[in-house]
Amino acid sequence: MGPHRPKFPRQRPLLPFEIPMIRLGSSRFVALWLVGSSVSLASVAAAQSPASPVSPTPITPGAPGTPGAPPPVVSPPGAAAPASPSLQALPPGAPPPAAVPLTDFGVQGGALTAEIVGRRAAETSYNAKAAEENVRAAAAKVDQAWAAFLPRLSAKASYTRLSNFTPPNFGGFTIPIVVDQWSLEAQLVVPISDYFLRINQAYSAATRSQEAARLDVVSARAKSSSDGRLAFYNWLRARGAAVVAKQSHEQAKTHLQDAKNQLTVGNASRADVLRAETAVAGAELAMERTKNLVELTQRQIGVAIHSKEDETLSPNEGIEADPAPFVGSLAQLVSEAKTQRYEVRSIDANAEAAKRQIAAVRGGAYPSLSAFASAVYADPNPRRFPQVDATGKTEWFGTWALGAQVTWSPNDTVTSLASASEIQAKLSNAEQQKSAVRDGVELEVTQAYQGVKEADFAIGSSKQQLASAEEAYRVARELFLNGRATSTTLTDAETELTRARLEQLNARIDARTARVKLEHALGRDARGFDR
Repeated sequence: MGPHRPKFPRQRPLLPFEIPMIRLGSSRFVALWLVGSSVSLASVAAAQSPASPVSPTPITPGAPGTPGAPPPVVSPPGAAAPASPSLQALPPGAPPPAAVPLTDFGVQGGALTAEIVGRRAAETSYNAKAAEENVRAAAAKVDQAWAAFLPRLSAKASYTRLSNFTPPNFGGFTIPIVVDQWSLEAQLVVPISDYFLRINQAYSAATRSQEAARLDVVSARAKSSSDGRLAFYNWLRARGAAVVAKQSHEQAKTHLQDAKNQLTVGNASRADVLRAETAVAGAELAMERTKNLVELTQRQIGVAIHSKEDETLSPNEGIEADPAPFVGSLAQLVSEAKTQRYEVRSIDANAEAAKRQIAAVRGGAYPSLSAFASAVYADPNPRRFPQVDATGKTEWFGTWALGAQVTWSPNDTVTSLASASEIQAKLSNAEQQKSAVRDGVELEVTQAYQGVKEADFAIGSSKQQLASAEEAYRVARELFLNGRATSTTLTDAETELTRARLEQLNARIDARTARVKLEHALGRDARGFDR
């Protein structure tokens, strides 16, 4: 393949799941996808400064031959040694470059873990607070329904001024007119039939609605907690990607120096040096993009937990350990989710409330039986005759009454049956929604379960990929330094090594995010908020 000048990648906004890398030796821009992949990160000797938690961790140059270490120089016979005293020739058969020690970039001595972020996100969730207001409204309706059990007591005080006129004379006997009338009345009504037909059903409906509102609060807190934990792991993913980008940059600089050394001894062309320079520029761009991605994901954490402006966000959870295997078959997990998921339970509670509402509304179509008692204390009392004494004066006088009554209106019957039909339609709608939610839950559990299995498999596979890529890079660099391989071969090895690191990183992150999603799909994460 003839030498040619590699092109810089066309600049465009970086998607959150992309890390740009330059593939040396060709004009093609390789985008290594961040989502769905993974890494045991080769490490960083200096930890990140707490004052700048979003900047990538610097890498201290290691042993000769490692990424970030000064590369050896092969000088031609009789040629002067390069100016840098740290560059030494790598003779044939020299030992391979030392491996970079592995550290866990997620452990920075901070205060945040996925569990802490999830709990704080749930506690400060605006959606959960809005759902709590719905619970308060439902509780008020329960109080209203409970008050309907009490007999209806009413009181009335009135004053009436009547027009004056000359009363008729009945053979010398006249009925005096009292124009000023005062009255105090009290009445007690006991809705006997409504206790059985309407009031009890309405109270049951209100309590079911309150339970549904409470379950909605639990669901909202669980969703916020799940989103917070996912945001935390995406933050670690971005931080890991920044470390990988830094390592790739160190490799590109080492490759550039190696290419210059090989050009000096005649084992490489000027085009090889230009390709290496292009790779360094591309790696620097990748570092900047991953740095911005770290800042974005860190801000997402701050928004999720509603942190204060002066709070320092720093992780304290590693990803080096393999997560515990998930127990249970897919069929068992789907069955568990369909019965225990709080969204499904909320729909069940609302459906039960609708059934009780239908019964309460239909009770209004029947005649209503009630008992009543009333007392009147008036001046003059209309039940007393004559209303004035011999002197023509009135006085306060009390009377009472007890009774029962049956009332019925055909208008109420039509209205009640129509309202019951309306609620029945809403109930059928809720039943269909429940079926749709259950189908969605089944797919969600299946997808999350497969994600767990795939991520666990990817951890083992990416370990093998990384080990092979590290050895391939070591061999390719040794051959290049001894003039037995081209710069393109070394570039391919560098690209595969970076890809393997990202695969390992993403496999470990995905193993954790998949478990968070599966726990949420099963409704297990909501149990801690059900209190």
